[in-house]
Amino acid sequence: METVYDWVTVAIFAGLIVLFLQRSVGPERDQMWPYFAASVACAVINQVGNHAIETGEILYHLISVAGIAAILAFIQYFLRPFSKDD
Repeated sequence: METVYDWVTVAIFAGLIVLFLQRSVGPERDQMWPYFAASVACAVINQVGNHAIETGEILYHLISVAGIAAILAFIQYFLRPFSKDD
C-alpha cells in the first residue's frame, strides 16, 4: 500500500466485498460475474497505475484514472449499489 492507486483500488474492492456480503443474505438477485470482472479490473488498473508512477508516463496515469472511472461506472450500471429496491 504505497501509491494512491493501491489505496483507491483497494477501497473499491472493499466496497465490492461489502456489497456482496450485504446482498448475499437477502433474496438472490445478483450474478457473480460483475463482482469478478470489477475485481480483476481493479487489479489490472492498480498495476497500470503503479507502472505510471514508476515510469512517470502521463499516458498510463490517464489510462488508470479513466479505468477507475470505468470500474465505478460498471459497478453502478451492473450492480446498482444505491438502488432503492433492495
